[in-house]
Amino acid sequence: MQTYELVAPCHFGMEAVLKKEIYDLGYEIVQVEDGKVTFAGDAEALCRANIFLRTAERVLLKAGKFRAETFDELFEGVRALPWDIYLPSDGKFWVTKASSIKSKLFSPSDIQRIVKKAIVEKLKEAYHISWFQETGAMYPVRVFLLRDEALITLDTSGDSLHKRGYRTQAGMAPLSETLAASLIGLTPWHSDRIFVDPLCGSGTFPIEAAMMAASMAPGMNREFISQEWKNLIPMKIWYGALEEAQDLVNLDVRTDIQGYDADGSVIRIARENASRAGVEHMIHFQQRSISELHHPKKYGFLVTNPPYGERMEDKAGLSRLYGQIAEAYHRLDSWSLYMITNYADTERIIGRKADKKRKVYNGMIKTDFYQFMGPKPPKRRKPAGI
Repeated sequence: MQTYELVAPCHFGMEAVLKKEIYDLGYEIVQVEDGKVTFAGDAEALCRANIFLRTAERVLLKAGKFRAETFDELFEGVRALPWDIYLPSDGKFWVTKASSIKSKLFSPSDIQRIVKKAIVEKLKEAYHISWFQETGAMYPVRVFLLRDEALITLDTSGDSLHKRGYRTQAGMAPLSETLAASLIGLTPWHSDRIFVDPLCGSGTFPIEAAMMAASMAPGMNREFISQEWKNLIPMKIWYGALEEAQDLVNLDVRTDIQGYDADGSVIRIARENASRAGVEHMIHFQQRSISELHHPKKYGFLVTNPPYGERMEDKAGLSRLYGQIAEAYHRLDSWSLYMITNYADTERIIGRKADKKRKVYNGMIKTDFYQFMGPKPPKRRKPAGI
């Protein structure tokens, strides 16, 4: 079977989490760069990556990479690629996105136009036709220029992989599903530990945690544009990957995952989202203010995305809220606190320096992921005779 290089973009700073995911799927890592991981794999890898990866934004098939400082070099580089391997004569193709960073070619519209023209010229030569009906499957092309290196790819996902299908409604400034999964991946949380989001909004953190606990592949209930690429991927490969995902699901796993919010309307949205995800029975959602947060057990995790300064006009109210987070955290015995925010006074109000702090972009907002780590629970003793 044909082997490709597949490129998985991710949130900046989350490359190590995505790299581990890809490695755990059994694929060879080719390169790790800012915001993306490249790995080797065949058609089955393409299918499995789309279905199983939690932290990737999409899966791209690399058509080629070359240096291009002029539009002539871009045109000739694209035309030299074997497009007839990827695109059938009736395929509908277009350059859906072009980005340029620190490159001499910087106009996205001009880059898109040149790349489209070069692909057409290549296919004219390959298929000996001068006009393409484009009535077949869709093949979106994405182009990235970084320091005059052009990366030309086909988008195998279509809609971004953060669109799991369960979140049709969201609260104010929601966290994307892929970012939530990435942040959980930065913590040492496992399904046998308590997980609480005291400001859960539409429930993204608890739902992603529950899906992880149940070994539920995030893409098993959605479609991908490359499912129509019959020239590259037989449908039986998609069926096999989906069957693998279904066989791994364990909805009977015991968990203690909770989501609270003072706003009853968003709690209703969170419950509906969890129901669509198939994990509503694994999460306890409740309308409750953070000042009421208590838990009798030790070694739990608070993981949350509280309001930022941009989202609250009342600065005094913001300070009070973070003070309530600090009080709740200090009431809990031996717990860890993980929070994403750009609130500058976070460490001062919590009363300690974070053990780790990682810069993260939540959409266009530059934030920090604060990691206040509690003690590790004692190791469980094995029963005698084992």
